[in-house]
Amino acid sequence: MFDSGVGGLSVAREIRRTLPAEDLLYVADTAYCPYGDRPLEEVRTRALAVGRYLERAGAKLVVAACNTASGAALEQLRQALAVPVVGLEPAVKTGAAVTRNRKLGVMATAGTLASARFARLVRDHAHGVEVVPQPCPGLADLVEEGHFDGERLQAWLEQLTQPLKRAGVDTVVLGCTHYAFVSEPIARVLGPAVQLVDSAPAIARRTEHLLRGDAGRRTNGSGTFTVLTTGDPRAVALVVARLWGAAVPVDTVAV
Repeated sequence: MFDSGVGGLSVAREIRRTLPAEDLLYVADTAYCPYGDRPLEEVRTRALAVGRYLERAGAKLVVAACNTASGAALEQLRQALAVPVVGLEPAVKTGAAVTRNRKLGVMATAGTLASARFARLVRDHAHGVEVVPQPCPGLADLVEEGHFDGERLQAWLEQLTQPLKRAGVDTVVLGCTHYAFVSEPIARVLGPAVQLVDSAPAIARRTEHLLRGDAGRRTNGSGTFTVLTTGDPRAVALVVARLWGAAVPVDTVAV
């Protein structure tokens, strides 16, 4: 699995619950975090580099645990790798199905919202629904820095969500893996009438489905969890421990 930082741990958490016997290898590409602020071609290059590294490391399946990376490089990853690749996408289909007033907000990075993949999701799955895209610059950075609540996060969320409130959305898709870790503050700011939709559980189910086939699912024992980073391992380890609920050794990797 990989993400630009620790956000993909929200997906890893769901996969661990669904597949407790599988060994998980997670690469946090923090030297290039966040992907959402980078040019599409650079994100594609990083996604392919990390994906190839994971395949060389023995992965039987690769999860691009990042909406921006999936939007930029999912098709290229599937062409380049010999193992199955699972990508993320904002849960527009689910959000469009559950909104009551047909007004759907999508909180995501600018890169995700500008991608052709996102445009196709809206075109194919949001018929008759007003989709309100909301770029969230800096929000993933706050999570990377360990701000999961508090005044600084609250103030930024108040500012980011104003367009969603004005539009009257009753459902908001969390279109970045980082945002799951601040879902409670987001819910407080939006109010009790707004429901949040996250894609991580669906990704875990898709991963399990693929592992039932040729990749082979492990069912015995307890799987290991290994975290590597292209950035500062000490900084990443501090945040990982808080998000994972236990200390996890973090080593560096050159990709």
